[in-house]
Amino acid sequence: MLDATTRSGGTATASPRAAATELAAAVPGAAPAPPVAVAAGGLAARCARVLLSPWSRLSLLVALLAAAASAVLLFEPQKLLVDGWPPQLGGAAAALAYAVAYGLCTVAFVPRPLLNLAAGALFGSQAGLGAALAGTVLGAGIAFCLGRVLGQDALRPLLRGRWLKAADGQLSRHGFRSMLAARLFPGVPFAAANYCAAVSRMGLLPFLLATALGSVPNTAAYVVAGARASAPTSPAFLIALACIAVPGLVGAVVAWRKRHHLRAR
Repeated sequence: MLDATTRSGGTATASPRAAATELAAAVPGAAPAPPVAVAAGGLAARCARVLLSPWSRLSLLVALLAAAASAVLLFEPQKLLVDGWPPQLGGAAAALAYAVAYGLCTVAFVPRPLLNLAAGALFGSQAGLGAALAGTVLGAGIAFCLGRVLGQDALRPLLRGRWLKAADGQLSRHGFRSMLAARLFPGVPFAAANYCAAVSRMGLLPFLLATALGSVPNTAAYVVAGARASAPTSPAFLIALACIAVPGLVGAVVAWRKRHHLRAR
């Protein structure tokens, strides 16, 4: 019939609706899908596309980070420096629990120097350094995965400026050494480095290795300072204090010179 087919040059071509009707009639017991079900399926598909769009995922990332920061303000984990670790936890279990809490706190933007000092005060130099480094790598890995899954697709199209493109290219092509330098340089914020690496095309494994190696000097200085805080005149405390102050001063001088050089250009 002419309403089910269109003929062009003697060749009959069935329309999709006619083909579906003929197929339903050919299969015993089959019935065409009702219009309501088709409309509901289309609405569900549109909702899924909206919810999984890059900007929806970025909004979810912002909401998660805001909730984490609010939780930190509410529970005040810095009280560990004053009240100490819960007495029911001790030994390796306490260090492991602290490493997990450390990682989650860094995702919530708690300053790492405070957490490193607390690790030294609670567990001593050796165990405190191990817990702090494990927490550093864990927190960096969580932030990287969140930024990669929820933020990369929305933020990469915004990398249009010359400096942004240069930074992205450096991290994408030379990820390990670039992140190693960022961890060793005291002026680069920990969270900013995590999310910049996540937006770039840097791999997760080089990111974690560079974070683990590059965080050792600064983390060790703060942990030792926290462990020896009760003896501020001891050589270990003074050396740790120097290891904290000197790189910070050098970083400030380098940043000032770079800024002055850029202004002169």
